[in-house]
Amino acid sequence: TDYGSSLTVSLPAALQPHQPFQIVVRYTTADGPAIWWLDPELTYGNAKPFVFTQGHSVCNRSFFPCFDTPAVKCTYSATVKAPAGIQVLMSATQSTYSEEEGVYQFYMEYPVPAYLVALVAGDLIHADIGPRSRVWAEPCLLPTAISKLSGMVERWLSAAESLYGPYIWGRYDIVFLPPSFPIVAMENPCLTFIISSILESDEFLIIDVIHEVAHSWFGNAVTNATWEEMWLSEGLATYAQRRITTETYGAAFTCLETAFRLDALHRQMKLLGEDNPVSKLQVKLEPGVNPSNLMNLFTYEKGYCFVYYLSQLCGDPRHFDSFLRAYIEKYKFTSVVAQDLLDSFLNFFPELKEQCVESKAGLEFERWLNATGPPLAEPDLSQGSSLTRPVENLFKLWTTEPLDSAAAASSADLTKWRTFQTVLFLDRLLDGSPLPHAVIKKLSECYSSQLDSMNAEIRIRWLQIVVRNDYYPDLYKVRRFLENQMSRMYTIPLYEDLCTGTLKSFALEIFYQTQNQLHPNLRKTIQQILSQGLSPLPAIDTTAVTTDTPAMVLEDKVSEATNGAISLRDVNVSA
Repeated sequence: TDYGSSLTVSLPAALQPHQPFQIVVRYTTADGPAIWWLDPELTYGNAKPFVFTQGHSVCNRSFFPCFDTPAVKCTYSATVKAPAGIQVLMSATQSTYSEEEGVYQFYMEYPVPAYLVALVAGDLIHADIGPRSRVWAEPCLLPTAISKLSGMVERWLSAAESLYGPYIWGRYDIVFLPPSFPIVAMENPCLTFIISSILESDEFLIIDVIHEVAHSWFGNAVTNATWEEMWLSEGLATYAQRRITTETYGAAFTCLETAFRLDALHRQMKLLGEDNPVSKLQVKLEPGVNPSNLMNLFTYEKGYCFVYYLSQLCGDPRHFDSFLRAYIEKYKFTSVVAQDLLDSFLNFFPELKEQCVESKAGLEFERWLNATGPPLAEPDLSQGSSLTRPVENLFKLWTTEPLDSAAAASSADLTKWRTFQTVLFLDRLLDGSPLPHAVIKKLSECYSSQLDSMNAEIRIRWLQIVVRNDYYPDLYKVRRFLENQMSRMYTIPLYEDLCTGTLKSFALEIFYQTQNQLHPNLRKTIQQILSQGLSPLPAIDTTAVTTDTPAMVLEDKVSEATNGAISLRDVNVSA
């Protein structure tokens, strides 16, 4: 019921075919899956309330009446009234503001699906970071955002245009949202939403923004017509993202990032099993299932591998770039199915059609789309060996028995590594956990203090290793980390690990002490994790409980497992 109910409008019998008509729907909305209200305490500045919407994939039906399917696109306009001192932004090509009335007017002149209508309002200020880009953030965050992105977005946009044709949306602005934002980033046209927490992780920030830039062509201009084929947006956007990073940062960096993601894909494959239907590219959406529950790394990485395979059939990625430019030009502002893409591909390369590449044994297009399991083929990542080989060598040193800790400790200086090298190394240690106690002890002696000064993407992985190995000497760092995090992506994985092992009481204690700084939606998710395997607990009067008592306040008595087939500790997905 949170998602509302369908509205059927009977048209007058006298209405002629193709005759224009207007329907006015008067409605109110307050709380719903799309709308996130934040008290000032949940912002970085702690000064003013904040609200944002997140429409993907079927949440915007709780925001406004709409045909909430990616198959339907339309233009939109909006009038928004806000208190003085609150800046309002929307994913629109035009906007005006009347200070006297406190009223904003927005207009999106190009047709978009309902899920790409987005609004944000709060204590936001901006700075230009390029000729067609500006960054919006809370005042205390703006200097950091400027320093990270000034001049960079134009570089990425220009690289994308050289590959896939003109950027059609006018401006490309970015707004950094408080840590309550439930995903990493969202490709709302003209106004990308990004979680502020990612600002400290430079390489992840680069990849996330470039991925959203790529969506301007793949996903926003040309959209998957059904949620059962999300790979048409995400797989193509991931391919385009990696073409852009290759052009701007080189093939080695792109191969390193790809290796990191494919590692995560295989980790998810082990978790799900190779026969799981959600590993298909054309996944079946059962009635009543939220499409977002089907979004996983297969949507991105298996989709990417199929697109990469198509590019290899052409012999030269530049030939495939030319095809994608033609594909965008043909289908922009419309929604497509997989057959549209594949038919266009074969028509663009008639020599491949003559060779019947779509029916090549073991690599049939139909098998790519409908077979469960891992990708049928994966890219050659040998151009990244200068960055990935040191990771493989160090991992081997730490996991070969008997352990030569002196050799392992002296073989690499993590402070000089790229972030993606370090997280790839730590992820592989996570995969091998629990490790022998002597190994985890030596790892801590060698790296724990170094990792303390690194970004959150690195630190959370080390702390997961600490938790999965019950390494008590470093547990205080887990507490300190969780006491300073309000983001879903940096809290859920640790709570899941704490509750899977022997440290649930420790998790309960931390949650009790920190729950008031968490958004109610995140608080509810953590409560679900903590309550698994417990008898339903009554709500506790927190005013009567001392801070040294491990306790938990349950807003809802939850006995079922957390929704979704995937453990968040195993996958971190950008929209």
